[in-house]
Amino acid sequence: MIRCNNDYSRGAHPAILKALEEINETSFGGYGTDEICETARKDIAKYLDCPNAEIHFVVGGTQANVLMIEAALTRKYHGVICANSGHINVHESGSIENTGHKLLALPAVDGKLSAEQIADEAEAFRSSPLQEHICEPKAVYISFPTEYGTIYSKKELREIRAVCDEYKLHLIIDGARMSYGLASERNDLTLADICDMADIFYIGGTKCGLLFGEAVVITNDEIKVGFRNYMKLYGALLAKGWLLGLQFHVMFADGLYFDIAKDAVEYAEIIKYECLKKGLAPYVVSDTNQLFYVMSKEMIAKLEEDFFFEVMDPVDNKYNIIRFCTSWSTTREEAEALADAISML
Repeated sequence: MIRCNNDYSRGAHPAILKALEEINETSFGGYGTDEICETARKDIAKYLDCPNAEIHFVVGGTQANVLMIEAALTRKYHGVICANSGHINVHESGSIENTGHKLLALPAVDGKLSAEQIADEAEAFRSSPLQEHICEPKAVYISFPTEYGTIYSKKELREIRAVCDEYKLHLIIDGARMSYGLASERNDLTLADICDMADIFYIGGTKCGLLFGEAVVITNDEIKVGFRNYMKLYGALLAKGWLLGLQFHVMFADGLYFDIAKDAVEYAEIIKYECLKKGLAPYVVSDTNQLFYVMSKEMIAKLEEDFFFEVMDPVDNKYNIIRFCTSWSTTREEAEALADAISML
């Protein structure tokens, strides 16, 4: 059986395992204050072009999202504008609501929000005569890539940033699959661009070749205040912080983070090409490592004999939406095996 259902089903890139073994007998200071974490911060900072940025390492994506939103929103009546398909709205079991903040979910197109939508939502509050009765938008949450593997262009992100400036909203970016978005042939953003436009964002590791771990980057000075206290409050201040720092050091010292994602996106294109030849209808046109198609239940049953993939919402009694997902660990042989199986359906 070949797994094509997610990008975190294998351990870690061999270079990380080798590095962990090499330092296993060495002692370090705790809670991310060690020399390895400091080196990793410098490694990442090379790509940010923002000397003022703070970098913190946490274990997982949901943890990162909770911390980013809790640190950015200072009043319980502050809400977060997000896509209705956004991860914090559909896949995090009410984690944001549990902090006391309301999600203001807007209908997304292919997983994306537009600057116009955000402006309309923010203006509805600003022009309301009943502000004390409603939730105040204070932040915008987007993902790069989105839940559907789509990406924002530099123009789109600049437009969203302009709206955030107009309405004094913090821009928060979930980068769980950041490397795959940056590797897309359609992408025109760099990490430095994202850092320039976001108030706070995270660079995903768990789905991008690490055993676990995400790097939270803060550019807004207001959000920096007490962030490590929030980390402790929410159980995110890892005593053995060097385990996170070392993994990011390995990934960013020589650009490995970016290199391994290129193969994943290339192999997704192999699968996409065969789906196109077969006449399968894309549910969303994605240019990263996630592919979404509409497939008959008979086809799904046949593929499930040899492959794991995600069967999502039904379209009707005969068809379902499915997702194929390549990763840093996917091999060309695995991608070609799936493509061959699709061609035989």
